[in-house]
Formats: sequence, C-alpha cells, structure tokens
Amino acid sequence: MDGKHHWAWEHFATGRLTTAQLKIHFQQEYAVYVRDFPVFLARIHGHNPPASVRRMLAENIYEEDTGGLSLGTSHPALFLSMMEGLGFRSQDFEHIRLLPAARRYRAWLDRISNHRQWVLGAAALTVFVEGSVKDRAELAQPSQPRTSEEIEAVIARHPLVRHHGLSPDHMDLIRAHQAVEAGHRHDAYDMVVHHATTRAEQQAVLTCVKKCLALWLAHRDAVAKACGITKP
Repeated sequence: MDGKHHWAWEHFATGRLTTAQLKIHFQQEYAVYVRDFPVFLARIHGHNPPASVRRMLAENIYEEDTGGLSLGTSHPALFLSMMEGLGFRSQDFEHIRLLPAARRYRAWLDRISNHRQWVLGAAALTVFVEGSVKDRAELAQPSQPRTSEEIEAVIARHPLVRHHGLSPDHMDLIRAHQAVEAGHRHDAYDMVVHHATTRAEQQAVLTCVKKCLALWLAHRDAVAKACGITKP
C-alpha cells in the first residue's frame, strides 16, 4: 500500500486537467470499480467467511448500495451526482469502453472477488481498492469521527471544489465517505490479517495485493496517456 501512488496524481490534485481530461479519468474509474463495488463485496460475502467478517462486509455492502449508514443514497449514485455537478450527463457513464489496461485490472477484480479463498478477495477489494498510500499512518493513529463542520472543511479543500468550481452541493459522495470512514481501514485489515494465519495464506495475500498494485499502476498509466499527460 505504500506504493499506491501514481506520478500523474499531481495533475488531478492541482487543477491542471481540462474538463475533457477529467471525463476520461472518471469514466474509467466508474466502469472499473465504482459502479460495481457493492457487487464485488457481495461475491466475497457469498463465499461464507466467518460471521464477524460477514457482518463487516454486510455493513459495507449496505452502505455502498443504499447509503443506509450515511445519506440514504448509494455511492455509485452519489458519484454520478458529482459528475453532473461537473457538467457531465449520467448517460456519459452508461456505455464506457475501457482502455486495455483498465479492462485487465477490471477482469482481475472480477476474478479475485469471486475466488474460493474469500480472504484474497477481501485483501484485493477492502484493503487495496478502498485503501491508499495513507493506510500506514491511519493504522498507526486512527482518525476520529469528524463533525459536520470538519467534513465541510474537507470538501472545501477538495481539488474538484478548489480548482474546477464544483459546487459543494454535489459533494455528497465525499460527505458519505467521511461519515463512515473512522475505523473503516482497521476493519479491512483486521478481516484479512486475523484470518490469513498460515504462511501459505499470508504469502497468497501478499502476492494478490502486489498483483493489484501492478495492474492498478498500469491502469493509471493508461489513463494518464489517454488524457495526454506525460511523465516528467
């Protein structure tokens, strides 16, 4: 997870992209994992992990698919609302042609989420896909639930608001993430670390997450190329 950082992120975070470039980026993200993230989780749940893991997965599925723990709207729908705030139509996200590297990454997520060893799917989806390069710091010092004022401050600093003029009214996806974030990373790591107990299981998890990283980096390289961003 320390390596889950891509060189092109600065272009997205500092407002150097055009609206057309943003559209390419978000279309690929939506089709690769945002739209179907609850489905990935449901596949893992369907392989009947222990009850404590099923509960964590069920809560995550419920929130992703309904927003029932936060704002009452599914996360994919909140994502599309954010896109509408940028001037994109929801129809722009219905039939997306994935870039070859994005298609390979998506195919891997489909396979691993349905793996008979549920812990590998959990490692790929709840640790890698939902996680970030900030995971180590979060695990060392867990974040506390944020107040509404703190959440609004996070939204005000968001690159889409600061650099692209997105109205905070369209940022409910970020509000939902902030509302359920505290402790969420610990749940992800706990369900993997506490249930991959043999040397073989641990090695399989590491191999799985390393493959996730390699495919994700190739995916992000392809998106950057499609956006016309060149590596320094």
